[in-house]
Amino acid sequence: MDDNLVVETTSGKIRGYNRRGVIKFKGIPYAEPPIDDLRFKPPSSIKPWKHVLDATNFSPIAPQPPPEIEARYARNMPQNEAKCLTLNIWTQKLDNNKRPVMFWIHGGGFTIGSGSGSDGSRLVLRGDVVVVSINYRLGPLGFLYIPDVPDATANVGMLDIIAALRWTKENIEKFGGDPDNVTIFGCSAGGFAVTTLLAMPSAKGLFHRAIAQSGAAHKNSYSPATGMENYEDLIHKLGIKKGDIDALRKIPFEKIIQNMKRGKRRAKGVVTWGPVVDKDTLPEHPINAISNGSAKDIELITGSNLDEFKLWTSISTEPLEMSEEKLLVKVNRITKFMNQREDKSKQMIGVYNQLRKTPRDIFDAMRTDYEFRIPAIRLAEAQSQHQKNTYMYLFSWKSPFKDGKFGAMHGLEVCFVFNTLWDRDFAMIARKTEETQELSEKMMDVWISFSRSGNPNNPNIPEIHPYNLEKRATLIFDKVISVEEDPYSNERIAWNGLL
Repeated sequence: MDDNLVVETTSGKIRGYNRRGVIKFKGIPYAEPPIDDLRFKPPSSIKPWKHVLDATNFSPIAPQPPPEIEARYARNMPQNEAKCLTLNIWTQKLDNNKRPVMFWIHGGGFTIGSGSGSDGSRLVLRGDVVVVSINYRLGPLGFLYIPDVPDATANVGMLDIIAALRWTKENIEKFGGDPDNVTIFGCSAGGFAVTTLLAMPSAKGLFHRAIAQSGAAHKNSYSPATGMENYEDLIHKLGIKKGDIDALRKIPFEKIIQNMKRGKRRAKGVVTWGPVVDKDTLPEHPINAISNGSAKDIELITGSNLDEFKLWTSISTEPLEMSEEKLLVKVNRITKFMNQREDKSKQMIGVYNQLRKTPRDIFDAMRTDYEFRIPAIRLAEAQSQHQKNTYMYLFSWKSPFKDGKFGAMHGLEVCFVFNTLWDRDFAMIARKTEETQELSEKMMDVWISFSRSGNPNNPNIPEIHPYNLEKRATLIFDKVISVEEDPYSNERIAWNGLL
């Protein structure tokens, strides 16, 4: 192991290390500490340092509440508002070979997560790429919407990501990467962020390809009204007058996190915290912007997992068994937000009943489609009108976790993309076997091939054609990888006019 690898960046010199053929730099600051007067403001350019910065350990993560799921198997990381805006880099060589850059944006509902949660080493070794991961501000500190205060900015968590992209563009050549070949990719809120970046004017020119995994621009998200609800709820709990930004900036971050709205997953808006449409940073809903060609030069892969919502079913306190009466009540809650009556709920249940065995399976499939698959399809539909290199996938490999009850749940594909398989099956992590290792390698090859050329095709998969409204070609990731045209077409059609 070489512990004395020093690179000079625009911010100053940093020291990384080499472990098992991968050179790693961790915890590199890309912006000034977002505290005091900089809280709720766009990230400020990092002031250069004169010493050699030790970049051999991850930085503290962005302030966040305890996670519901990850707490069961992930280690607790220190949190620090001042020191969280950092990025990490994995590469094989510090030369001028200009490797494709894969820029990972973590998920977690814009409230939890960090760039240290996914190790880029195996992608680097598999495809000779450079992997970057980041931290960005979360929850109220990253996505508080305060339109009545001119000294605060909306969507600063997204602006953090853009600042990290800008730092990457300026410096990645020093790490063997190509600043003119950057692919952004992310899962869940990370995929949501990827889609949002396609519509943000200040992100133009900072990336060239995009992979949105289980996260697209949901029709019912990005609402300023939801942002106002969150803001008013927070200041009420903190006892602060509306518009008193100075008082809000003096509150310890621990108290803000303690009082932030969490609650259950919102039936209408999907995420409680996240980007909102505002006139400066995000002028229009991403799907509208993309439909109008905002990302016409960006090649895209998007997709979802077959059983996304079963992740939340796995941690629910509700019984797994569900009566038909209960199913109708729960489906009515979804269709109500789309201004539909009970007869529409019954019609949709009838469609899903053709391929699903139980009321629980029907409901989980409908929630999966409402929150993930249909938004991914709408994204592909919109982008394919402007960009021929638009591709769709469906991850359907079912985990044997808890006797297979939770199938291809949300987030499960991430351990395959990064080849971070475990010695056992647990929630969103698959056990390393000959089968899972082979699937992981093929998925890595798809992601790497796309990042290199904008085309996912490679010798290890059947040929996949770009997505279009006629064929709707979809790459199916399962025990056997295949290509299907318009899978689950009746269920897709059932959402026409609704989402």
